[in-house]
Amino acid sequence: MPDGQHHLLLITTDQQRWDTIHAAGNPHIRTPHLNWLLDSGIHFSRCYSDAPICMAARCTIMTGRHGYTNQYMGNQPNTPMDARTSLPGILARHGYQTRAEGKMHFSPNRGHFGFEHMEILDDYYRYMKQHPHLGVPTDHGLGQNEMEPGANALPESHSLTHWIVDRSVNFIETRDTSRPFFLWTSFSKPHPPFDPCPNYWQMYEHVDVPLPVYGDWSKTIEDVPQGFAQPTYVLNNVHRFDEALLKACKRAYYACITQIDYNLGILFARLRELGLLERTTIVFTSDHGELLGDHHLGAKSIYLEGSAHVPLIVRPAKGVLDAARGSRCDELACLADLLPTFVNLAGAKIPADRAIDGLDLLALQRGEARRERFFGQGKDHHAVVEGRYKYTFTTLGGGELLFDLEADPYERRELIRAGKHAEVHARLKGCLVEHLAAQNHPAVKDGKLSATDPAPSAAEIRARHSWPGFHSREQPSEVLH
Repeated sequence: MPDGQHHLLLITTDQQRWDTIHAAGNPHIRTPHLNWLLDSGIHFSRCYSDAPICMAARCTIMTGRHGYTNQYMGNQPNTPMDARTSLPGILARHGYQTRAEGKMHFSPNRGHFGFEHMEILDDYYRYMKQHPHLGVPTDHGLGQNEMEPGANALPESHSLTHWIVDRSVNFIETRDTSRPFFLWTSFSKPHPPFDPCPNYWQMYEHVDVPLPVYGDWSKTIEDVPQGFAQPTYVLNNVHRFDEALLKACKRAYYACITQIDYNLGILFARLRELGLLERTTIVFTSDHGELLGDHHLGAKSIYLEGSAHVPLIVRPAKGVLDAARGSRCDELACLADLLPTFVNLAGAKIPADRAIDGLDLLALQRGEARRERFFGQGKDHHAVVEGRYKYTFTTLGGGELLFDLEADPYERRELIRAGKHAEVHARLKGCLVEHLAAQNHPAVKDGKLSATDPAPSAAEIRARHSWPGFHSREQPSEVLH
C-alpha cells in the first residue's frame, strides 16, 4: 500500500434514529462498540438524511448530491448514478479496492455503480435457500414495513446481521494487500420487521423503555397535520398501538441495534488482529431514522427528528486529526458530506465535471467549512434547518410546523400554533420558498407555499395504498419496501 494512504470503512445501518447510542445519552440501550467508536472518534451530533427514505438516501451517499440536485427523492426505479463519479468509482480509480457487503438497495438491484465487487442481501437469501438445514429467514411472516415486533427463528450465527459482518471479515482477510481498501458494511436493521434473534429479545425483556413522545400539536393522530401522517397510514398504522405494544416495539428495535453493535465487535476485533484498526478511518451512520411512535407516527420520509436526524461518527485513522478524537461537532452535517470526506481522506479528486453538494466533515470539525442552513427535500415533504430552528412543510394539505430544537429536541412544542417566533417562521418559510422556486417546484405559486395535493384520507390509504412490505420466505428481497 502506498505511503500515506490508509483504509476506509463505511458502516451504515438502516432506519436508525439519532438517539440510539448509550454514550450519546440513551441509558436504555446497550451499544458498547458504538460507544467505543464515539468515545474515540468525532461525534457529529446534528446530521440529517437529505431525503429520509432508503434508496434516495443511499443515492446521496454514493453521489455526494442532495436528492433535489440528483432528482432522486423517493424509491423510484433506475438509480441515477454514474460509476465514474460515484464514491466507489472515484476511489477505485485512485487505486482503492472497493467492496460492498450487505444492503445496497440500488436499482437495478445488482448494479455495481463503481464497486469492484458486491455481496448483497439477495446473496444471503440464496445461500440460506441452498442450505435449508440452517433455518429459514423471514419465517415469521412479518412484512418489511410492519412495526409489530417478532422474533427471528434463526440462531445468531445464521442471521442476516451476522452474515454481513462475516462477509466483511472475509473481505479484509482475503483482500489485495497491495492496495488500500474502501469497504461499505451495510446492515439491513433495525429496519422492520423488528425481529432480533431470541437472545437479544431476552436482553430487553425487563427493560422499562420510555413511551413515545407527544407534543402540544400531536395529542392524537387527528391533531397532527394529516400530510405528515401519510407514511404512517401507508406503512404501519402505529397510532393504533396501545402502550404495551409501543414499548414492545421499542424493545425489539433496540434489540436489533444491539445485535448489530455486538456483531461489530467481531469486525473491529479482526481489524485489530490484522493490524488494520489504527490504519483505517471508520465512519458510522444510517440512511434515515424511525419515528417509532413519536407523535403517533411511524417509519420515515418526513422531516421530524425521529425520521430525519441520524447518528454520525467519524473515527480517523491514526495520524489523521488525532487531537479531535473524543470530540463532538455540532455543525449541521448531512449524508451528502460522506463522499467529499472519503475522497479527501484518500487524497483523490472529485472529477472536474461533477458538482457535489457535500462538505468535508473533517473541515467542518476544524471550523474551515460551515453549512449555514440545511434543506431537506423529499417527494411530499420539505424542511429547512437554520441554527436552533427547524421549519417543515408538507405539500399534502399544506401542513407546516416550526420547532426550537435547542430548547425542544423532541419537538413537543410547536411554535406557529403558539403564536411565537413569527419572525423566525417568516424567515425560514421565505428561505424554503426561495429554495423551491429555484427548482420551479409546483408548491410555490405567486411567491407563496401551497399544497399540491389534498391531505390524505386515512381510510382511503388503508383501502387502496397501504403497503406492509409483504415478503414470503420463498422470495425475500431488499427492494420491495
